[in-house]
Amino acid sequence: MTHKRPDTTIVQGGRRKEWLRGMVNVPVSRTSTVLFETVEDMHAGYPPKDGRLSYGRNGTWTQWSLAEALTELEPGAAGTQLFPSGSAAVSIALTGVLSPGDELLMVDSAYTPTRLFCDRELTRLGVTTRYYDPLTTVDGLATQLSDKTRAIFMESPGSLTFEVQDVPGICAMANARGITTLLDNTWATSYFFPAIDKGVDLSIVA
Repeated sequence: MTHKRPDTTIVQGGRRKEWLRGMVNVPVSRTSTVLFETVEDMHAGYPPKDGRLSYGRNGTWTQWSLAEALTELEPGAAGTQLFPSGSAAVSIALTGVLSPGDELLMVDSAYTPTRLFCDRELTRLGVTTRYYDPLTTVDGLATQLSDKTRAIFMESPGSLTFEVQDVPGICAMANARGITTLLDNTWATSYFFPAIDKGVDLSIVA
């Protein structure tokens, strides 16, 4: 595949011919029920396959186009999941990688709703959250790890206070220990900071 500049990807990303059907932009499709020619066609749609309508909640060309465009903008990304809000994306990502008894290291400058989710919901689920200074060095952060640490959540620049972390350094340290790294990349987005390419496991943009 020919390498495209980010500016080109923004214009062309997620625009498959089978989704466009001759139009410049993918149409907005709102539906729950999907009609099929035969019962066999209906059964063939499950489990949902890429580019094949099955049920509105499983997505339409509208959602798939956006997700594919965002994936193309994030070099190295395996795919993109869409959520109704940034907080929903954060909560799903955290509960997806953490289990009861695990420990999460969370940057102290995280977005307030993220902190509230950790303090209220993750605590209720048996996950311990410890906060670290956003100006902590990579070596300093490594000393805060325990045998229960399963994930490190970064936000760089920090919310409101704008501390910049050594994201590639933290990721290299964490990945060498089998610890999952997550980054709230809302401020920079993948256009200015391609997080996956820097070693982040899960990049979240609102």
